[in-house]
Amino acid sequence: MSDQQDFDLIVIGAGSGGVRLARMSAQRGARVAVVESRYLGGTCVNVGCVPKKLFVYGAHVHDELEDAAGYGWQVPLDDVSFDWPKLVANKNAEIERLNGIYGRLLENAGVTIIEGTASLSDANTVVVGDTSYRAKHITIATGSWPVIPDVPGKECILTSNEMFYLPQLPKQAVVWGGGYIAVEFAGILAGLGVDTTLLYRGDLFLRGFDGDIRRFTEQEMRKKGVNLQFGVTIESVEAENAHYRVQLNNGETLETGLVMAATGRRALVDGLGLTDLGVQLSASGHVVVDDHFQTAVPSITALGDVIGTPQLTPVALAQGMVLSRRLFGDGKGEMDYSAIPTAVFCQPNIGTVGLTEEEAREAGHRLRIYRSEFRPMKYTLSGRDERSLMKLVVDDETDRVLGAHMVGPDAGEITQGLAVAIKAGATKAQFDSTLGIHPTSAEEFVTMREPVA
Repeated sequence: MSDQQDFDLIVIGAGSGGVRLARMSAQRGARVAVVESRYLGGTCVNVGCVPKKLFVYGAHVHDELEDAAGYGWQVPLDDVSFDWPKLVANKNAEIERLNGIYGRLLENAGVTIIEGTASLSDANTVVVGDTSYRAKHITIATGSWPVIPDVPGKECILTSNEMFYLPQLPKQAVVWGGGYIAVEFAGILAGLGVDTTLLYRGDLFLRGFDGDIRRFTEQEMRKKGVNLQFGVTIESVEAENAHYRVQLNNGETLETGLVMAATGRRALVDGLGLTDLGVQLSASGHVVVDDHFQTAVPSITALGDVIGTPQLTPVALAQGMVLSRRLFGDGKGEMDYSAIPTAVFCQPNIGTVGLTEEEAREAGHRLRIYRSEFRPMKYTLSGRDERSLMKLVVDDETDRVLGAHMVGPDAGEITQGLAVAIKAGATKAQFDSTLGIHPTSAEEFVTMREPVA
């Protein structure tokens, strides 16, 4: 091998966490390189959060056009058409712009970008093609990758990766899975006029979310025309001309133009050679690290989706900040995984932060539950049959708000503000003493007075 180069840090993977770690470390004076085999920005920018939300915006336009009549706008819906390739092309242009921004951020920070697939030949050497690079520290930030269950015909099944570049929309689609990715794509497809069926093996989707949120979202999605089937799974998929025959475990057969699996993701560690060096992997395939992102090999750390922490971009960004500080700053810094706010961009949106009612009861809290369900003001004139749900989980002894949960328009935007209050330990009395902004949906969080449980 040739061109031996030395760095203080080599980051393998230019996703959210890897880029943040590289930039912050370089700004602290470290000599840093990033190795990336696909695209700058990782899953979030290219085949995740960003393009997903752009598609959600696109899928919601039809509802806006329908609602316009209630506000005096005469929109001839019979003449409205939708151009899927145009949406994909515009999305691609935006992603390319963001790729360029990520590249400039790294270059301006003095980070060396190495394109190619990395492997480790020893605890301090990264090999890319025919070149080896030496580093004092190596960080694995390779993220995760969609998994398709091993069923006959799995080659016919798409993942979220391919959905972002789908050449044309089918008339019917089957989405297989019960997590937020499945729920979001079912909403996107249905909103764009696709006859959509969501299949999930459990009795209700969105496991881990608050029970009231899960049940309410089910009701609202059914109103949107999504065919939800629980307690079923796919046994096989068979291609028939331009369509697919989907065999379910309950004996039912579905005919569809597309099958998408959102059935989980695995840590992307193939080919790195980690276990040969003594890096441990968990039973689920994630890189095992301690609270400071340290693997069993002193020179190797890891962060982001690859270590199995919550698969959220802000989590990876925060991890990058903490690890940079520990490696090249004052050696301090800890991650706090409590009260992480998150949103599901289904239709309507979900926003959640803190403990669910189920988690709080399991932890032994004596609770007061506040819950409000109503039609958003916007739909009073349009007549749309869509409702919102807001919920507060309160510790009865301390009056502290343990969790806030919402289904409805702009749930993510509203929940972000609530997350600050919950992180600060706000009490229900402090919520009550806060004046609402009227008229908004968000004011409901500070006007709920009577507990329902």
